[in-house]
Amino acid sequence: MKRLIKFLPVLLFPLSALANPVNYTVDPNHSYAYFSVTHLGMTTIQGRFDQTAGKVTVDLAAKTGSMEIQVPTASASTGLRSRDDMLKGPDWFNSNEFANMVYRSSRFAFAGDKLESIEGTLTLAGVTKPLKLNVTTFRCGAHPFNRKAMCGATAEATLKRSDFGVKAAMGAVSDEVRLQLSVEVIAE
Repeated sequence: MKRLIKFLPVLLFPLSALANPVNYTVDPNHSYAYFSVTHLGMTTIQGRFDQTAGKVTVDLAAKTGSMEIQVPTASASTGLRSRDDMLKGPDWFNSNEFANMVYRSSRFAFAGDKLESIEGTLTLAGVTKPLKLNVTTFRCGAHPFNRKAMCGATAEATLKRSDFGVKAAMGAVSDEVRLQLSVEVIAE
């Protein structure tokens, strides 16, 4: 019984930490932004950005949160170097002028304990537009090794690249882009 009492605060700490606003930092080793488009209406080309950074705050008790995610566009990777170089160029992401794609939330929408969506804005190639992310998975708990509070989520949206001024190869490459953010965050 004494052992249980001794370890009870350790077991309860991560759960109690989740009952108040908790500030998190994006784990860059376990967080990625993915994208997919269709080519000639025949195949789906998929890629990801190899770098992701940002901050997230979640208050599970109040059912609120905020986040800002930065994705360096020069980290675009599709598995074909010539295509990756083209995507970083001025006709696509224009990575030299606009180094980051940024998502800033304005509202976390919960249904009970389930995070359903995140409303906010996406800035891409210097253009900022509203974008709602639909959350497909969301879970918070204690990190199994360091016992710090952590959360993981996957959210997705479909956007039109032309809305952001990215109009290269229209017709050959779809205007619609499926964007997926898969983010793991650790308490600060």
